[in-house]
Amino acid sequence: MTRSNQPDPSASGHGNSGADWGVHAEWRWAGQTCHWRVLGDRASPALVLVHGFAAGSGHWRRNAAVLAAAGWRVYGLDLIGFGASSQPALWLDNRLWARQLRAFIEQVVQVPVVLVGHSLGGLVALSCAVFFPNLVRAVVAAPLPDPSLMLPPAGSHPRRRPWLRRLRRWLVNLLCRLLPLELLVPLLAHSPLLDLGIQSAYRTGVIGDGELHRVIAKPARRPGAVRALRAMSIAMALRPQAATAPALLKRLSQPLLLIWGLEDRLVPVLVAEQVGRLRPDLPLELIEGSGHCPHDEHPDAFNSLLLQWLAQLPGCGPAAIPGR
Repeated sequence: MTRSNQPDPSASGHGNSGADWGVHAEWRWAGQTCHWRVLGDRASPALVLVHGFAAGSGHWRRNAAVLAAAGWRVYGLDLIGFGASSQPALWLDNRLWARQLRAFIEQVVQVPVVLVGHSLGGLVALSCAVFFPNLVRAVVAAPLPDPSLMLPPAGSHPRRRPWLRRLRRWLVNLLCRLLPLELLVPLLAHSPLLDLGIQSAYRTGVIGDGELHRVIAKPARRPGAVRALRAMSIAMALRPQAATAPALLKRLSQPLLLIWGLEDRLVPVLVAEQVGRLRPDLPLELIEGSGHCPHDEHPDAFNSLLLQWLAQLPGCGPAAIPGR
């Protein structure tokens, strides 16, 4: 495992806002190339932004500069399989991405961090906080998706027999390998259907937002997109119960803030209510008029809620650093 040198955020050629925010670099982990970026003063406390499914670190285009201006050193990491990182046929699930995030914090950031995750990134952030608690000071999930949150609580139904688990594994592998992803992914990535898919994650109209389209379309058009999607589909479907959100929430010891779009059609507020039943102590902030991407759709409200919550955490933010 190797890491790249820390880039200088004042270097020319990179903007502080828009999808190209920050100074970009590459880092090698487990034989894979991982793209990342950074913005903010080296002496500031570290905050890592973790994108959602089908996106990349550029999706934080309306948040990174505001957070850096508020006194944070803001990192964005492209998870393996997404963004500009490698797209291998590995076992891609939240456990692997949590290990990637752990290595990134240890080798690149080199100090404990606050993790802010959108959708799948929220699940990855939660996983990293549970598995490697000494590296994570607090977590924000906006929102927190997991199909297991829509199922009856663990223990309310009998455990599957071994032969049923083997049969399920065989069926999942078969179905995922039979899906004609080699036809479907390019069709979606190069047609107006992609814009319709993006629109389903937003409450306000985003068709015609060329920058947002590029953030989603560019990774989907890369040669490895199909194999990474198939690998992820199999791995996420076959995770052990201990790697699902309900089990992780029970083990979490760090502060966690949930932010939800009130009109999220992909991960509806019903899921947030289930999280509340599992962990009634967790604060939940709802953003009116927002769909599945509150950080991008209503960035002013999102950034304000995030910074207010972080300011309340003892010893966690810029105020804890002498001279700030």
